[in-house]
Amino acid sequence: MSLKNLMVHLDAGERAGVRLALAASLARQHGARLIGVFGQLAQARQVGIVIAWPGAEYVAARDASRAAFEKATAGLDRAEWIDINRGSETEVLRLVTTQARHADLVILGQRERGGNNLLPEDFVMDVVLDCGRPVLVIPYAGDFTAVGKRPMIAWNDAREAAHALNDAFPLLEGCEDAWVLSFATRRDDADASCASAVRHLADHGVKAKPEVLVVEDFGIMDLLLNRVSDRSADLLVMGAHGQIGFPFVSRGAGTRYILQHMTVPVLMSN
Repeated sequence: MSLKNLMVHLDAGERAGVRLALAASLARQHGARLIGVFGQLAQARQVGIVIAWPGAEYVAARDASRAAFEKATAGLDRAEWIDINRGSETEVLRLVTTQARHADLVILGQRERGGNNLLPEDFVMDVVLDCGRPVLVIPYAGDFTAVGKRPMIAWNDAREAAHALNDAFPLLEGCEDAWVLSFATRRDDADASCASAVRHLADHGVKAKPEVLVVEDFGIMDLLLNRVSDRSADLLVMGAHGQIGFPFVSRGAGTRYILQHMTVPVLMSN
């Protein structure tokens, strides 16, 4: 398995540069094509009685993004920057999602706490659930020049988790300390499933250690994030649910919670 083309979403936000730097690093590492997709909410401007699109603010942000992309990708054999040039919520989401479907890996940024007016509120979750491709979400705080040396794989024997585990292989090559973590109300079934996931990873040259936590109450996502911190993981791999993979967690609630509270890059597949 390998990454042959990557897509990174860009906007005028302060964190776009962090996403771009990681995307360029991954493209160099894998010899992949990198597509930078610039898209954000914007309003047209009125000049007399004429409505002009795009507005001056959008044009300035667009041009700055292109210059930053060209600088970050200098030396890459295959790099392309695209302006989707649409300002409405529906169009930004639709066109970014469409572009994402043609990539091996999509790189997005976590929505900042307090939000911003650059993107639809559920932009990341909607793209994750609709694009059909693995999405690497970068936290709104911290620097991330590499991922996958110390991965934590959240496993629950569900379809989404299986997709995420397999989609993560290109990022797990040469990892140093990998864990497969399961939560369960009964240990026996979870132990066997977790061990099978570890064997599958081993078949692909990834050595991982299993861990099963028996839970009897809510707070699964907090426990998961705590384990990520305890293990000093630099990547969380998990399935994304649109609507019960983990006990006590309704479909969609866990995905949304992680997207709101993540502190390391998260690879999600649906």
